[in-house]
Formats: sequence, structure tokens, C-alpha cells
Amino acid sequence: MACGENPNILEYRAGQAARAALRHEPNEERSTVDFLLDNWVLVAVAAGSGLMLLWPVISGGVAAGVDPTQAVQLINRDKAVVIDVCTPAEFAAGHVAGARNVPLDQLAERLPQVVKDKSVPVVLVCASGVRSRRAAALAKKLGYERAVSLAGGMAAWRAASLPVQRG
Repeated sequence: MACGENPNILEYRAGQAARAALRHEPNEERSTVDFLLDNWVLVAVAAGSGLMLLWPVISGGVAAGVDPTQAVQLINRDKAVVIDVCTPAEFAAGHVAGARNVPLDQLAERLPQVVKDKSVPVVLVCASGVRSRRAAALAKKLGYERAVSLAGGMAAWRAASLPVQRG
């Protein structure tokens, strides 16, 4: 039966929808809105967590990381300087050939002495890549715009079967 033939059907359906809304009968749109309103704290925490995860990327605070192959290209093509931010003992146990040891806690004062030209690429290395990411971010703050971290550190370097110098 068409609605034009029986105008009471529209009134019946409108009344039915109003009663359903008053009784909070679940329908798909209403339940999503109810969930968001009832759980606004959960929604706020989820949004805040997502923002905190994305903030370093958005703000540019995380220094770029390069894989071992890209690091070799930077060293060979662009004459990048390799700075190992490990402790002297870790450095002696094995490091990238030609790397200079500047422990992370001394980087701010020693990097300008070791790398005078801030336009030269700087590859920062540590055992796992954690300290070198922090070091690359610090180097960028010091004006070394081409500072990058070796992603995965010496572990990735060794896994790629690249030469390791000892001593």
C-alpha cells in the first residue's frame, strides 16, 4: 500500500520512531552515539594516546633512520661521518669501520669539535638504534640537518654482514 493512499501510515511510523527514541530502543545510529556519550572518558583517552604516538612524527622530533645499505651509500657517495655514541667499551668490542666514538652523554659538546661542517651528513650509530635516534635528534637541534640514525644499530649492521672493526 502506498503512503499516498493511507496518510495514517506516515503518522504511525513517525510516532513509532518517537516512542523508540524515548524508550532508547537500540538502533544502529543511536547506539553509536550512546556509546560515545556514555564512554567519553574512554574516547578522550584513546584520542590522546593516538596523538601522543603521532606527536613525534608530526613535530619532526624523531630523527630519520636509515638501514645499513642506505648508511653505506651515505658514507661512500656523500662522505658521511660516522659517529658511534656507544660507551668506549662497546665501541672497542666492534664498530663501523672509520667511525669516531663520541658517547651520547658527551655528544653536545664534542660533536662540533669532531664534525665542523654542519652540511656534511652524519650517521649516528649505537648497539641497537635507540641511543642513536636520540643522538640524531640532538644533532639536528645542534644544526646538523643531515644527521640520521642507523636503524637497528650495530645489530642491523652485523646482520647485513657489513665489516666490523674492533679496537
